[in-house]
Amino acid sequence: MKITTALVVAALTGGASQAMANTLVYIPQGTPGEVLVIDGATDKIVGKITGMEDVHGLVGTPDGKYLLAGRFSETTPAQAATPPKPKGVSAADHAAHHAKKPDTAASMDGAISFVSVIRVEDRSVVRRITVPGAIHHAATTPDGRYAVMTHPNGDGISLIDLNTFKVAKMIPTGPLPNYAAVSKDSKWIYVSNAGNNTVSEVDTDNKFVRRNILVGKSPEHLVMSPDGKRLFVNNVEDGTVSVVSLPAGMVEKTYSIGGEVHGIDLSEDGKTLFVAGKEENKVTAIDVESGEMRSTKLSPSPYHLTAIPGTGKIYVSSAEEPKIWVLDENNLTLKGEIPIQGTGHQMVVSQH
Repeated sequence: MKITTALVVAALTGGASQAMANTLVYIPQGTPGEVLVIDGATDKIVGKITGMEDVHGLVGTPDGKYLLAGRFSETTPAQAATPPKPKGVSAADHAAHHAKKPDTAASMDGAISFVSVIRVEDRSVVRRITVPGAIHHAATTPDGRYAVMTHPNGDGISLIDLNTFKVAKMIPTGPLPNYAAVSKDSKWIYVSNAGNNTVSEVDTDNKFVRRNILVGKSPEHLVMSPDGKRLFVNNVEDGTVSVVSLPAGMVEKTYSIGGEVHGIDLSEDGKTLFVAGKEENKVTAIDVESGEMRSTKLSPSPYHLTAIPGTGKIYVSSAEEPKIWVLDENNLTLKGEIPIQGTGHQMVVSQH
């Protein structure tokens, strides 16, 4: 499954090109607690979704009805359940009155966080799901059964049942789980564990790790090939991308990018891999068969990266400045910039 999860939604925009006019890009902004809505045809902001905190991970349900936004900061069940102290009431009395802990799914150290469920139709937050600890990134299974949240402080992932919107299971994967990708048949979830240089293959039905695949140093973002046979894994600490053969369960090829890398994505046809070189201020395009590379300078700190299907464009956020760069997919030339208010994180592409 591509990092930029494709959604089937009602036509929300009009215009000349059907493919481009019905493309929306949802960009979580982090500390402003908002998700921006961008028209993929014009690169203009057409709306925003509010009512969240520290939104980082974002994913859409396959039926196009909902977005799930994960919070990257944590709280405790008691703090979450305790309303502000009224005037004239002592802190001790207020704490005693709200001492009972709610029924929540907490991590081993007692921390919780929240997933906001956004109804796409009216862009409103309609539900909040308690999960065990901060959420870094998110995915959904193509069969619409589960949402997957990675919990770097909890050494695992949570599966959210999309029928009940409740946590179905917390599955240990490894230290510092970062990103998740799902096979087309929804049977396998792949999770990068930055703390021990592995990718875990999780059996979705039986909810356990079937095998671990050793990759490069500090793996983070993932993207799967359209045929489901390869997994591309960025390795932050050694500036490489591992190409994992999923049938063999091992790295078959390594691309050396240089410096700290971050976001990766594939072109719509799966023939070109795009990599954000955060440390060396560049974006690199790689022919996945020949390994031929070409790069363009982009500064400062290219961060999350998403190819926008049907448009020939790539969106790249900056880790240091509040903006999104728009690049031409074919030659990596800069087509424009989109000003935002925070830092752009896991982007979701929605098409009619």
